[in-house]
Amino acid sequence: MKKISIASTMLILLPLLSFANEYVVISNKNMKEFSESEIKAIFMKKLTLKDDITLVPLNLEAGDPLRLSFEEKILNMDFEKLKSYWTKEHYLGHRPPISMKSQESVIAFVKKVDGAIGYINANSVDDSIKVLHKWRD
Repeated sequence: MKKISIASTMLILLPLLSFANEYVVISNKNMKEFSESEIKAIFMKKLTLKDDITLVPLNLEAGDPLRLSFEEKILNMDFEKLKSYWTKEHYLGHRPPISMKSQESVIAFVKKVDGAIGYINANSVDDSIKVLHKWRD
């Protein structure tokens, strides 16, 4: 009886585990598609306008594990490289992306602001937002 119970539990948990380390870059439903290189350019503030819409990249707070994954996998930069990059950009009058306190705040902002782009856990996606890109740890 225990083997059936364990097997049943594994079947229930397996779909949940498949999302454990999957993340997505999101926008509202009105945005067009972006390539991974365009997403990187948006977060580095190299691409700021598309189809007459101002692009608004949203970061999670510094040190957030999801932000660290995003910076490593999508931006291909570690903390020190990004710090150096934004120090140089500061003197050119450029500011880094807006920092949000939670994934819920990223979702709420993206839903309401055309041009907003952020990243969240894949298991938080619903029909009200558009997935632009996926990655895994």
